[in-house]
Amino acid sequence: MARRFIRHFWFASLWGLLLSCSKPGSEPAPVAAFPAVPANFPSMPAFPDNPTTKDGVALGRKLFFDTRLSGNNQISCATCHRPEKAFSDGMVFSNAGITGTPLHRHTPSLMNMAWMNSGLFWDGGSTNLESQAFAPLAAADEMHQNLAELMAELKNVPEYVRLFSEVFPQGISQANVVKALAQFQRSLISAGSRYDKYVRKEAGGVLSAAELRGMEIVRQKCQGCHAGELFTDNGYHNNGLDEHFDAGPLEGLYLGRGRITYLPEDEGKYKTPTLRNLAFTAPYMHDGRFADLRTVLNQYSEGTRSSATLDERLKPAPGISGIPLTAGEKDDILAFLQTLSDSTFINSFN
Repeated sequence: MARRFIRHFWFASLWGLLLSCSKPGSEPAPVAAFPAVPANFPSMPAFPDNPTTKDGVALGRKLFFDTRLSGNNQISCATCHRPEKAFSDGMVFSNAGITGTPLHRHTPSLMNMAWMNSGLFWDGGSTNLESQAFAPLAAADEMHQNLAELMAELKNVPEYVRLFSEVFPQGISQANVVKALAQFQRSLISAGSRYDKYVRKEAGGVLSAAELRGMEIVRQKCQGCHAGELFTDNGYHNNGLDEHFDAGPLEGLYLGRGRITYLPEDEGKYKTPTLRNLAFTAPYMHDGRFADLRTVLNQYSEGTRSSATLDERLKPAPGISGIPLTAGEKDDILAFLQTLSDSTFINSFN
């Protein structure tokens, strides 16, 4: 567990050191209203250390899909974060890394990342997209890249030399690679679903009676965690998947948020994923244990397991755990969740 904490701390420290080496006032000015914030979304947080620009996003996109970023030049970020699956990968645990060894957490989707301001990874082990990028780049079972060698490789590509110089006055550097990747990920905004058109009163925004009933049920029974237009509170919760949280041999992996905070009250808590584009992101939960959404609803209504850190919202009455749902309510919720699918977002990278 200590090794994992040290690794998270090392990545965060590396990002801080690289950022401090940048020349004050040398970063590009942000492009006004880019990326555009959907009318039904909250305002986008500011990123003064890495303002989003169109050229920065274009550079980050090129890097995201470039296999040069891996040690064997065969794996890109998009190998595990596939656009057609809302930037998840459809696997329980990815084994697409250099060693072929399965990872121990389900690949999360990437959308509306600009609003993810309370930590990244399932346990919140990284504070921002810039520091987060170092982990998969360097991890032995993921991209296993030597960052110094990557810089040398990129500097031998004239197109990258030009693109970096146009975005960052300092040119190619480790800090600027992760800055560009972060800018691209912050541009991944999904807000074109039928639900979005409904709340914005746009053409095509028609919901059926079942979908409207499902929307109200979600608002009444699920919005404590899946809050607002982002359909996540960006918080960490124990949603009743397990009763016990053994640190085990994997550096405290099964402690959830507790492996980062070292607080017993955080054991078994994981980051709330968005409900958007769930049709594309199966299987579900931090460990991919559920193959379909009906099984997820059955878990909440009949399979919630009690423990010391179980979220209070899953304790509706003394001795009762979970979210009571009838068969009809489950059908309506499933109907509504389909309205959160954004085919424009999914198909924009084809």
